[in-house]
Amino acid sequence: MKLCPKFSESYVVGVIFTVLLLGLQGVRIVECKVAKELDCLEYPAISCRKHTAFLTDFGGVGDGKTSNTKAFQYAISNLSHYASDGGALLVVPPGTWLTGSLNLTSHFTLFLQSEATILASQDESEWPTLAVLPSYGRGRDAPDGRFSSLIFGTNLTDVVITGYNGTIDGQGCYWWDKFHKGELKLTRPYTIEIMFSNHIQISNLTLINSPSWFVHPIYSSDIIIQGLTILAPIDSPNTDGINPDSCTNTRIEDCYIVSGDDCIAIKSGWDEYGIKFRMPSQHIIIRRLECVSPDSAMIALGSEMSGGIQDVRAEDLTAINTESAVRIKTAVGRGGYVKDIFVKGMNLKTMKYVFWMTGSYGSHPDPDFDPKALPNISGINYRDVFADNVTYSARLDGIANDPFTGICISNVTIHSGDKKLQWNCTDVEGVTSNVYPRPCELLPEKKEKIECPYPDDKVPIESVQLKTCSFKSVSFF
Repeated sequence: MKLCPKFSESYVVGVIFTVLLLGLQGVRIVECKVAKELDCLEYPAISCRKHTAFLTDFGGVGDGKTSNTKAFQYAISNLSHYASDGGALLVVPPGTWLTGSLNLTSHFTLFLQSEATILASQDESEWPTLAVLPSYGRGRDAPDGRFSSLIFGTNLTDVVITGYNGTIDGQGCYWWDKFHKGELKLTRPYTIEIMFSNHIQISNLTLINSPSWFVHPIYSSDIIIQGLTILAPIDSPNTDGINPDSCTNTRIEDCYIVSGDDCIAIKSGWDEYGIKFRMPSQHIIIRRLECVSPDSAMIALGSEMSGGIQDVRAEDLTAINTESAVRIKTAVGRGGYVKDIFVKGMNLKTMKYVFWMTGSYGSHPDPDFDPKALPNISGINYRDVFADNVTYSARLDGIANDPFTGICISNVTIHSGDKKLQWNCTDVEGVTSNVYPRPCELLPEKKEKIECPYPDDKVPIESVQLKTCSFKSVSFF
């Protein structure tokens, strides 16, 4: 077994930050005692469950050595029968539970108690293989299929993955080593992937050492991702934190992410495959995010955006020692669009770029992309930004004969280094107001101060209130 590195003190600080943040936001989990009853535990969720079972009821062994893949499969299969009778909750007790890929069911909650760790197996025989994603046309690491994710589900409704800040450890170092050696014949698994599903909650967990992306909802809607601490070594390959992909009505809040790639990346398919699939990512709200990613973005839009990205709102964002803040990545051949993007309230420290847009992000699934498929990038709004210890204020590179338009930047203060050219702009159009240092000529300063727009209405998922659920701390089996 290949062991992943231990996390440093800075990672522990991140965990403490997240716990404090959750407490301030009113979603702190508490224990309860019921008079003359057994102990019970309370937690917030989109749905409560009528039935409860523990992994140990199905033969689970939490010693970190015994495979629990069959125990999990047996438990989920049995509990699926309660879907029409109030649903079921599977509790993972304290211990270390080694397992391969799990396939979830509808009207189901997977709950990790405090000091419970789901530990990903490094035995590839415990990872089923899947076909490539239809909006991508090939795997990210290899042309053919891909490994199923550690926690996987498709065509589901009403699924909750939560806990008392229990841990899911992807043991990614095994896969990172194969990636660096060029030994992958299939694309690496993700930690959590939910496909073609709706009414999904992923919350109050610590996720570490993913083989590749951590959280990947795709072709899904009505999603709440809340209170996650996501940790990976900053040099680990493609360990994006949260990647909503062709998803609608998604809420991401109160997360702390340290990553070897983008902390959050919104996607919607790759070149001709994404154009044909035609499923955008839209109506997404991100708030109270803290990110550390020295080689990538706090939030990326793209580069796989061929199905379109629209109506993304992001506020109250903090990035430290991160390459860029909210970055747009696209290329000739992508088609699609990124439009109606609204960002306000960024506090940034030690950044390479504050604003970064790239029109030549040139990776393609195959040579068959259409060079006439040009992306439409328009309606990009940033306001209320403070940044300190910055190398470059902005690098904004549109596409020749396909400029990025409707850019608005207001109320920005950037304390930068000694680089003379702070704003580098080509093929972009827009306006600025009250921005320091002075922007490029393609983004002229308005004579009268303006405030770039941010919507007053709410994305529908913002109105969803979590219920207070509980379960007794013993099994009914």
